[in-house]
Amino acid sequence: MSPRRVTLADVAKAAGVSRTTASLVLSGRGRELRISHDVEQRVLKAAEELQYRPNIVSVGLRTGTSRTIGFVSDTVATSRLAGDMIKGALEAARDRGFMLFIGETEGDAALEGLLLQAMQDRQVDGLILASMFTRTIKLPKGITAAPAVLLNALPKQPTPLPAVLPDEVEAGRSAARVLLDAGYRDGIYLIGAGPSLRDVPAGSVAAVERLVGIREALGEAGVKVAGARTCPDWQPEYGLAAAQDLLRTTRPRALICFNDRIAMGVYQALDDFGRKVPEDVSVVSFDDHPIASWMRPKLTTVALPHYELGRKAVDVLFTEIDRDRSDPDRVGEVHRVPMPVRSRDSVAPSATMESLD
Repeated sequence: MSPRRVTLADVAKAAGVSRTTASLVLSGRGRELRISHDVEQRVLKAAEELQYRPNIVSVGLRTGTSRTIGFVSDTVATSRLAGDMIKGALEAARDRGFMLFIGETEGDAALEGLLLQAMQDRQVDGLILASMFTRTIKLPKGITAAPAVLLNALPKQPTPLPAVLPDEVEAGRSAARVLLDAGYRDGIYLIGAGPSLRDVPAGSVAAVERLVGIREALGEAGVKVAGARTCPDWQPEYGLAAAQDLLRTTRPRALICFNDRIAMGVYQALDDFGRKVPEDVSVVSFDDHPIASWMRPKLTTVALPHYELGRKAVDVLFTEIDRDRSDPDRVGEVHRVPMPVRSRDSVAPSATMESLD
């Protein structure tokens, strides 16, 4: 049998005060209501000695808050890479004295609805609906009934819910600037998407936004994309096939891969054709997957800020909890989290820059 929980009445009895007095002291209102210092200290000492903890359920009934947040995702919890979103959210919630309830749907819409309903039935103070990769989603029924935030997802229809996303457009600019700063002005090819905005995998928000950023940064420098090869899926085998197809007809000077798994396949293709990274071809990529630092040479990449995304989602959710929710026409703001460049060994100065030196 578990030990009996210490109650507020136990603390009051040990301190020799009324239950109301003990409650006021432990809620921090003792001084406000002119309870003497001696009485306050007796109550605090009794609570410490008895190891009293407030009953969260009863506190929630009185205050209208459960001090909990629901986090519902597709496959974030079981993803080695995206799991840092949960870590960031957990720590941000803990900093505020809140707990995070986590549920995973594995893409099952019916299960998603059940999990959201279960969280709401438990009176969570707010909800985070998260996706492992950036995509547009149809909002589950009833999610707008309480404060909620979309994480790594955009709504297909206008909604009052805010969204937290990685800044993929600026990431595209950053990847292009890495090559521009290294002196590249021609021979830059793309692997995974492009060259036009029509040449992207279906449903990939990241592909479109990264491509927009790449094209903008190169265009501002007066540089054109030399060409591109699309990949139906961003996995190593498709990166290998796309790079092999490119290398049969051209000699690229630099490659921008749309993620690190594509870059892994590209490395293999370059080796098959006797081209060395970065001596013959510089390579830059996206995501900062663990393989980026395992590859040889280590891969320069623009990192997905999963931990920071999780923390930001909690910050935005607390703003939602505190705001006036009476405006029916409000459209949720999109919050962009910066994606930092991880400079490693796969980019070398261009031959043009070296000759200028």
